[in-house]
Amino acid sequence: MARGTQHRKRRPAQNAQSAATVAAPRKHKPPQWQEELFFARLRNHAKWAYVTLAVAFVLGFVLLGVGSGSTGLSDMFQNAFNFGSSSSSTSISGLQHKVDKQPQNAAAWRDLATAYEAKQRPQDAVNALERYTALRPKDSDALAELASQYTTLSQTYATDYQTAQAEAAAASPSSATAPAPNTVFGKIFNDPKGLLDPIGSVGFAAASSKAQTAYAGYQSSMSSAEATFKRLAKLTPKDVTVQYQLGQAATAAGDYKGAAKAYVTFLKLSPTDVDAPQVKKLLKAVRAQAAATASQSAGR
Repeated sequence: MARGTQHRKRRPAQNAQSAATVAAPRKHKPPQWQEELFFARLRNHAKWAYVTLAVAFVLGFVLLGVGSGSTGLSDMFQNAFNFGSSSSSTSISGLQHKVDKQPQNAAAWRDLATAYEAKQRPQDAVNALERYTALRPKDSDALAELASQYTTLSQTYATDYQTAQAEAAAASPSSATAPAPNTVFGKIFNDPKGLLDPIGSVGFAAASSKAQTAYAGYQSSMSSAEATFKRLAKLTPKDVTVQYQLGQAATAAGDYKGAAKAYVTFLKLSPTDVDAPQVKKLLKAVRAQAAATASQSAGR
């Protein structure tokens, strides 16, 4: 308690306060009629207001540049708080030129990836992050970002696939209006060469090819995402979130055994986790998918 109170200011003694009060000169109170006047009261009791108004006047016309077209302090504050924005505004072409000249510059590859992400160019961001993680393989944050970009890229391919499927369906003859297959017109309709529409067949072929390309891109992206999550899991073996993401990516890539392994690891690390019941359901589903896939492979 001695240390806590030794720095407190001692209150002046009562006699000292009284002496100070007596010694202080007494100001003459202005007449009542003068107190009731607004400007007189402002002059007597709020002289600091005049100083404030004068300062505001100076700031408005001199520092802020009111009436001169200048932004004054606004420019100064903007420059002060945006001193670090030069890196974010660096052009992609400049960053690309930098990594071309310095291919071992990991920081330059990281900056390039960030610039591509800002422009929503996941494929280019993936390429830059792959180069960066090759130079900095233990950067877990970069690996998580790379896996996320692969997932974003796969979603783009999934959208392209759905669009191509719709285009293929629109280009192919509708079965809803098809005649009965046992009739003459039905047989002609079901004959691939019977009612061949050259324009429709070209559109259908193009849409089908587009769908196949998109599906292949989706599979490749998810496989790469799975591989990236595996790299991340090695760096963070006790991170249950990474195991969950690995299971999701493996399932999307069709690697049901890999997904089951990730979910089992999740449950071992955190058996009482709030998501454990959901993970158990996912584990059961991927094991069933793995068994079905193995059965189909054996029947061929």
